[in-house]
Amino acid sequence: MATETLTTDEARTAGPSPRPDPTRPDPTRFARRELLVLVVLCAAQFMVALDFSILNVALPTIGTDLAMSPSTLQWAITAFALPSGGFLLLLGRTGDLFGRRRLFLGGLALFGAASLVATLAPTPTVFLVGRALQGVGAAAIVPTAMALLTTTFEEGPRRARALGVAGTLLSLGFTVGMVLGGVLTDTLGWRSTMAILAVATVVVLPLARLFLHESRHEGPNRPRLDVPGAVTVTGGLLAVIYALSTAAAHGFGHPDVLVALGVGAALLVAFVVVESRTRQPLVSLPLLRRRTVAWGNLGGLVTFSMMSTVVFVLTLYLQDVLGLDAFRTGLVFGVQGVLSVAAGVVAPRFVGRFGAPRTLVGALVGQGLFVAGLLTLGTGSGSVWLAVAGVSVASACHLGAIISYGVTATSGVADHQQGLVTGLVTTTQQVGITVGIPLLGVLATTAPSLERGVHLVLALDAAIVLVAAVVVGLGLRVWQPAGVRGAEAAAATA
Repeated sequence: MATETLTTDEARTAGPSPRPDPTRPDPTRFARRELLVLVVLCAAQFMVALDFSILNVALPTIGTDLAMSPSTLQWAITAFALPSGGFLLLLGRTGDLFGRRRLFLGGLALFGAASLVATLAPTPTVFLVGRALQGVGAAAIVPTAMALLTTTFEEGPRRARALGVAGTLLSLGFTVGMVLGGVLTDTLGWRSTMAILAVATVVVLPLARLFLHESRHEGPNRPRLDVPGAVTVTGGLLAVIYALSTAAAHGFGHPDVLVALGVGAALLVAFVVVESRTRQPLVSLPLLRRRTVAWGNLGGLVTFSMMSTVVFVLTLYLQDVLGLDAFRTGLVFGVQGVLSVAAGVVAPRFVGRFGAPRTLVGALVGQGLFVAGLLTLGTGSGSVWLAVAGVSVASACHLGAIISYGVTATSGVADHQQGLVTGLVTTTQQVGITVGIPLLGVLATTAPSLERGVHLVLALDAAIVLVAAVVVGLGLRVWQPAGVRGAEAAAATA
C-alpha cells in the first residue's frame, strides 16, 4: 500500500498542476498559525545560513587576535562544517523517532550557547570548540526545521510556497553573512559576528517553544534507531567532509586528505551493506532508489556545489583582479541577494505551473548559461557590472533550483519519513556547499594567473551544471508527455 501511494504521488510531481479556479480561495494562502510556524522555522535556518559565511571576511582578524596560524585558521570554518554536515542524517532520523520539536529546541539552545562560547573565547581551542558545537546545533536544527515545515504544510501549492520562502532565506542568509561579516568586523570587531547569532537565538527560542507543535513517528510499529547505520554514515560523512575541507587548504595530495577519503569511502560502503541487511534501516534503500528522491538530490548537489564555487572565485576576481575593497565586493553580492529574494517569490509559481522536475531542469540550464556568460569578464571597469548582472541572474536560477529540488525530493513521502528525506535534502545542501570549492576553486589559485584560473573554473562550472541539467532531466523524464508518465505510474501501481 505504501508503494502504491508513493508511486502515485511521484507521478503527480512529474507534470504541471492544473490551473487554479479563480472563484476559489487562494490555495497558497497560509493560516495564521502556519505563518507563525513558517516565520520561526525560517528564522532558525536563516541563522544557520548566516553562520556559514559571516566569518569569511573576519578570518584574518581572528587569526591576529587569537594568534592562530594560517594552517589552523581554516579550522574556524571546518570545525563548523564537519558536524553540521556529518550529523544531519542521524539527527534527522532521531527527530522522526523522538520528537522533531524537542530536537529542534535542543539544537537551537545548543547553537545559541555555542555562539556565546565562540564570542567570549580567550584561546583558539575554546573558539574551535564553540564552532564545533555550533555545527552540532545546526545539524539538529536544519533537518528538523524542514521536517516540521513539510509536515505542517500539506503537499501541494502551500508546501511549494513555504519551501520557496525557506529557500529564499537560506540563500539570502549566506549572502547577508558575507556583507554583514565585513561590516561588523570593521565596526564592532570579529566577536560581534558570533554575538549576533547568540542574540538571535534568544529571540527565536521562546517563539519556537510557543508556536511549534510536537511531531514524531507514532504508533506501535515505531522503528528503533539503526545504530550501526548511524555510526557508519555519520563517520563516513565526517571523513569525507574533513577531506574536502582540508583539500581546499592543502590540496588532494596531502596525506590527511587521502587517508580521510579512503576511510570515508569504506564507511559509506559499509553503510550501504548495513542498510541492505537490517530490518529497520536508518535510510531506506528503496526510498533512495525513488526517481524523485535520487535525481532531485543530484540536482540539489550540483546547484549548491557549483554556485558556492562561483561565489568563491568571483570574490577573488573582484578583489584581486579588479581591485574592489571588501565593502564594494559585499555590495555586488548584496544585489545578488535582492534578486534571489525576487526569485524566491516567483519560483513556486513555476513549480505550480510546470511541475517541480521541469522547473528544476530549467533552473539548472539558466544557472549554467549565465555562469558561462561570466567567461567574458575582463580587467576593465565595465566588468564589475557584468559580474553583478551575471552572478545575480545565475543566483536567481540557482534559487529556483533549490526550491524545485526540495519539492521534488520530498513529494509523496509519508510524514513518518519526512525527517529522513529532509535529512537527505539538507545533507545534499551541506555537502554541496563543502565540495565545490575544494574540487574546482583550488584551480583558480594554482593557475599561472588568477584571471586565467577564474575563467577555467567558470568554464568547468558551467559545463558541469549544463550536463547535470540534461542528466537530471532524463532521470526525471521531464521530456515525456504527461500522459505517458501517468500511464507508467498507473502500470507500476497495478
